[in-house]
Amino acid sequence: MAADGTIELHLPQDLLIGGGTSNDLPEHVARIGITRPLVVSDRFLLDEGPAGPLVERLESAGAAVATFGDVQPDPTLENVHGALQALRDHEADGVVAIGGGSPMDTAKAAAAAFANEGDVRDYAGYGQVPGPGLPLVAVPTTAGTGSEVTRVAVITDTERDVKMMMLDGNLMARVAISDYKLTISTPPALTSWVGVDSLTHAIEAFVSRRATVLTDLLALQAARLIGAHLRRAVSTPDDEEAREAMMLGATLAGAAFSNSSVALVHGMSRPIGAHFHLAHGLSNALLLPTVTRFSVSGAPGRYASVAREMSLASGDDSDQTACDRLVDELEALNADLEIPSLSAAGVERDHFERVVEDMAQAALDSGSPGFNPRPSTKEEIVALYNDAY
Repeated sequence: MAADGTIELHLPQDLLIGGGTSNDLPEHVARIGITRPLVVSDRFLLDEGPAGPLVERLESAGAAVATFGDVQPDPTLENVHGALQALRDHEADGVVAIGGGSPMDTAKAAAAAFANEGDVRDYAGYGQVPGPGLPLVAVPTTAGTGSEVTRVAVITDTERDVKMMMLDGNLMARVAISDYKLTISTPPALTSWVGVDSLTHAIEAFVSRRATVLTDLLALQAARLIGAHLRRAVSTPDDEEAREAMMLGATLAGAAFSNSSVALVHGMSRPIGAHFHLAHGLSNALLLPTVTRFSVSGAPGRYASVAREMSLASGDDSDQTACDRLVDELEALNADLEIPSLSAAGVERDHFERVVEDMAQAALDSGSPGFNPRPSTKEEIVALYNDAY
C-alpha cells in the first residue's frame, strides 16, 4: 500500500498459468519482439531438466538462442556479471529465465544492468533501478519463490557477505509462464524447501503491516493450496493435482508478498544465506516455525485467519487456539518434510556465534522486520537465531 493509502497491484503484463502453457513459449517470446533471446538457467536444467527442451523449442521456431547456465543457488554478483557479459556477447534483445528463483533473479538483475548505467550494487534497495531492462520472460521450474511475478531480485555480494535485496518495477518480467508440468521432476528435498518458502510468502504477506485487501485474497488462497498439497507433492512427486496446486499457490504467494511485503522471516533469512550459503528456501523454511511463534501476539486475528484457511481451526475456535494450531502445524510440517535446524544443516557453532550479532543487525537493516506484526529488537533476533540453531 502506498504511503497515502492507495492500493497498488503490480504484476507481469501477461501471466499464463496452467499445465502445458510453456509449450507456447516461442510464440510469447516472438510476440513481445524478442528474436535473439539469452536463456538464463542452470547447467543441470539445461543439460538434463526442462530448460533444454524449451531451448530446442525456441530454436525450432527460428529464434537465435544463446544460453547462460552458470547460475548457482542464491545467485552472486559474479553470476549476474557473467549473464550480463553473455547478453553483450550475443547482442541479445531479450531474456528468457528458466528455473527456480536463482536463474530468475540473475536474469532480472542482468537484464536491468544491460539497459542501464551504473553497477549492479547501485540497484540494492527500493526503487533504485533507473529504467526498464531488456524484456524478460520468466518460466519457473519449481513451485517456490514466486519470482516470476515479483519486482524483487536478491543477489549475494560475496565480497561483503551481504545479500542485496532489490525491489523495483523495472525488474518485473514482461511475461510469466507458470506451468506445473515443469516441476514434476523437482527432487523431494527441494520440493520441501521451496514449498515451505512459498507458505512463508503467503503468511508474511498476510500478516505484513503493508497488507491490502487484494494481497489478502492472494495470500489466503495460497496458504490454503499449499497447506493442503505440500506433503502430497513431496511424498508422491508425480501427483499432478498436488503439483498443480503447489505451482498455483507459489505464484499467488509471490504476487501477494511482492505487493505487500515480507517480514521478519525473510529479514533473518538473508544473512543466513550470505554467511553460510544455505539455499534461500531452506533458510526461510527452518526459521518459519520459530519466528511465527514469536510473532503471533502481534496479530493474533491475522494468524488465526491463516490457520482457519488451512483448515487447522474452525470459526468456533478462539484466535488463541487457532494460533497455537498454526504454530504446531508449522513445526509438524518441518518435521514431516525433514527440514533441518541450522545446526543439522551444517552450520558450525563457532562460526554461528562469531557472526550472529552481525546477522541480527543485518536483518534489522534490511527493513523487512519493520513490516512484521510484532516489532523485534536486535537482542530478540539473536535469541530467535539461537532458537532456530
